[in-house]
Amino acid sequence: MASAANHVAHAPLEGSARTWGTIALSAATFMNVLDTSIANVSLPAIAGDLGVSPNQGTWVITSFAVANAIAVPLTGWLSQRFGQVRLFVGSVILFVIASWLCGLAPNMASLIALRALQGFVAGPMIPLSQSLLLASYPRALAGLAMAMWAMTTLVAPVMGPLLGGWITDNFSWPWIFYINIPVGIIAAVASWALYRKRESVVRKLPIDVVGLSLLVVWIAALQMMLDLGKEHDWFHSPLIIGLAVIAVVGFAFFLIWELTDEHPVVDLRLFARRNFWAGTVSTSIAYGLFFGNVVLLPLWLQQFMGYTATDAGMVMAPVGLLALVLSPLVGKTVASVDPRKYVTFAFLVFALVLWMRSHFNTQADFATILIPTIIQGVAMAFFFIPLATITMSGLTPDRMPAASGLTNFVRITAGAMGTSIATTLWESRAALHHAQLAETINPGSPAAQAALSGLTASGMTAEQALAQVNRLVDQQAFMLAANDIFWVSAVLFLCLIPLVWLTRPQKASSDTLDAAAGAH
Repeated sequence: MASAANHVAHAPLEGSARTWGTIALSAATFMNVLDTSIANVSLPAIAGDLGVSPNQGTWVITSFAVANAIAVPLTGWLSQRFGQVRLFVGSVILFVIASWLCGLAPNMASLIALRALQGFVAGPMIPLSQSLLLASYPRALAGLAMAMWAMTTLVAPVMGPLLGGWITDNFSWPWIFYINIPVGIIAAVASWALYRKRESVVRKLPIDVVGLSLLVVWIAALQMMLDLGKEHDWFHSPLIIGLAVIAVVGFAFFLIWELTDEHPVVDLRLFARRNFWAGTVSTSIAYGLFFGNVVLLPLWLQQFMGYTATDAGMVMAPVGLLALVLSPLVGKTVASVDPRKYVTFAFLVFALVLWMRSHFNTQADFATILIPTIIQGVAMAFFFIPLATITMSGLTPDRMPAASGLTNFVRITAGAMGTSIATTLWESRAALHHAQLAETINPGSPAAQAALSGLTASGMTAEQALAQVNRLVDQQAFMLAANDIFWVSAVLFLCLIPLVWLTRPQKASSDTLDAAAGAH
């Protein structure tokens, strides 16, 4: 993602310096990726502590993702302006400060703002960690370097829910942010000590201020529309209508400006390539579906199944186990196997997992809920690198940084939107199911009357008995709503398969594989 023009040929690191360099860069990457998943199982605790609903709490995730997506395309320009090493170390230090401030946030508004700051300063960390790591190894060991780097990004989502759940249950939610402080300080100090003499060439390039401003405006308006819509009755609200108009008009002006500017912040001409647009659209929709369901599952478990944050984390954590085992195999064979076959297999497994979840009920035990999560690891291994390889295939090396930045931007934005859409649909479908189920609670229903009689016989008042029945109806309604979303997500994964086969991937070069790893 950092521009090729920014590159200075340094000799690879040797011995312990290379080992420590790998550890320092991996620690920073681990900390960054961890923060995309660690808050998922802590949302009910954060929301309860700050006095908002759990669905409003999803802003904690979406604000980080949107700001992160906006920062990613700027990495190339920033690294040329300040140097890769300075930018990386500065990014890590600012991330540590933002994490500390997140833990101190007194209310939801300030936490959301600070999470957005944290996401923005985190933008350059992952692409630059990959770039610096590749420069630390001889060309012959580039595959090993990328495998080690990819391992970090797979372990973090496993550890995130476990750590988040354990910290929330045993300490308090601010500590999910405070744990970044020692890791970040060590990573920053070690990286500066090892890499400061390997700085890249610094050049003063013009920045597309208008394009960047339009990007921030339309993305922010769209995300706010999605997050606020359910609270304001959607398009019956002038606020939501206003945000929709800003998003549409801003996007239109953004398209026109970026296609005509000499130094665009986002190179939209890449979408003229079939492999790129089909690969990017497939990646983004799939990631949006995946991330939306990853957020929804622990919310349902904690709100309606009585799970603690730790238990919900244990259900979510195994998603990376099989991915960890299978990813090196995929990385080694993707150059010799048609990547479309791997992606098709991944989408079929995702569909199977979500179909299994669509059959959950309120009596589902821990093992029943855990099995689809374990299987999902297979899909993750065959999803990211092959699809990124398709997206990048046929591009010349000088266009790969811009392409990798753009596809990451679209993917991360889709993840944030997937979260908002999934939680919004979950609430609206639950309201529909609640209304349908409540119709059966009437004087003419023997089952309803028997349940109410049993509850009143146990010492409850008539009002308490009705409240207890309403809680049971709520639990069933949200269960049915989750099933609906799981089922629709499974169907959408199947619908993505023909899109993948529209591409014509060329044989993967080593440059393409490096870019693919970066897109992961």
